[in-house]
Amino acid sequence: MTAGLDVAGSDLAGPDLAPAAEDLAVARRAVAVAAGRAADVLDALPEPAQRTPEQRAAAAAAHAAARRARGAFLERHTAAVYAELTDDRSRPLRLTELCAAAAVAYPGLVPGAAALTEDRSRPQAAKEGWEVDQGLLVAAVLRRPREGSHLLDAMRRPTSRARAALAAYRGAGEADLGSVRLHRRDGVAHLTFRRPDCLNAEDERQVDDMETAVDLALLDPAAEVLVVRGGEMTHPRYQGRRVFSAGINLKALHAGRIGLLEFLLRREMGYIAKLTRGLGHGEGWWEEPGGKPWLAVVDGFAIGGGCQLLLAADHVIAAADAYLSLPAAQEGIVPGAGNLRLTRHGGARLARQVILLGRRIRVIEPDARLFVDEVYDPGEELDAAVPRCAERLRGGAVAANRRMLIEAEEPVPVFRAYLAQFALQQARRIYSADVLGKVGRFVTAA
Repeated sequence: MTAGLDVAGSDLAGPDLAPAAEDLAVARRAVAVAAGRAADVLDALPEPAQRTPEQRAAAAAAHAAARRARGAFLERHTAAVYAELTDDRSRPLRLTELCAAAAVAYPGLVPGAAALTEDRSRPQAAKEGWEVDQGLLVAAVLRRPREGSHLLDAMRRPTSRARAALAAYRGAGEADLGSVRLHRRDGVAHLTFRRPDCLNAEDERQVDDMETAVDLALLDPAAEVLVVRGGEMTHPRYQGRRVFSAGINLKALHAGRIGLLEFLLRREMGYIAKLTRGLGHGEGWWEEPGGKPWLAVVDGFAIGGGCQLLLAADHVIAAADAYLSLPAAQEGIVPGAGNLRLTRHGGARLARQVILLGRRIRVIEPDARLFVDEVYDPGEELDAAVPRCAERLRGGAVAANRRMLIEAEEPVPVFRAYLAQFALQQARRIYSADVLGKVGRFVTAA
């Protein structure tokens, strides 16, 4: 048994704290005491990888008791905690900033920097699982309309890295961000995945690079439309060919380098939310921009996270030999917002076939029309279709109407409520016995 398996219930409710815990200061101390008791148990045990089954059970029980106290605290006091940490919602904090501030202001509510650093140095199967407690806090915030909406807006603000690079990008019209290349041509911003070493499988580095690229493209007034495509590979099986994405980098997950905040949640609340809804600026609802239309171009395959992107795109074109899949059940994790969006796109039956049973869909199949708008021969014909399709997405009326479509398809309260449950479920999943037992056997190659 591992940390995170015994979080009680499917929501944050837990047993009542003492009546005096209605006072926030008393409740704060009660959480610290509960966390201290758990720490005493854990400190007396060997590090996670060295524990016997009985010791793992003792650690899981200690975590579960502390998490029940945290859950009960958050059930009552999330609004007050968030107000304190954000100066009554006047200060936008990203996920990592929010959790870091909470660790200082509310000892025992979420792990501190030292515990996280130690866990970060370990493979996934050897971690203590402190990220689960961060997931509890994020889920509690997202469950509340005002606080959750404020956090979503904070995550859609342009990153400091993008702001620092904006002037140079606008002047040159291109930026090499490492794993993503951005260049503007004829009013179209082209974002190209460039991870030939792992078939464009995503890790924290690529999420950071991609969010920076999306920020730059959205901040650039000279770009009306965005195009997302995979670059050419050096992998022997795909030498010289483009592929879209192999999904999450499972080797990085096994090595402990896929974080709940910095990858799994940031990806959904960061660059994909920006592609969907545009940048957050904190102005009133009457001033918020609605983003820019974007086109996804699929070569080879769109697996996992790559397929998730197609469900958020405004238009998708693909090579006739490409295929799509969301192998979530095989990987043991939740495919981001894929469950929400695939159910909307293809209905409950197809969503279950793809997500639960691992059905792979080739773009020439009839069901692929629920993912892909147009299919072309690979190579020159697909290349020639890219500028034509991008041109059709130009125009103020297109931008305005895409925003209204998003409001109808995926209202913010629906997205926020889904993410609240996602934060909780995904935190559990990445420390579950089946994921830890199988993730090392996965490779990033298709």
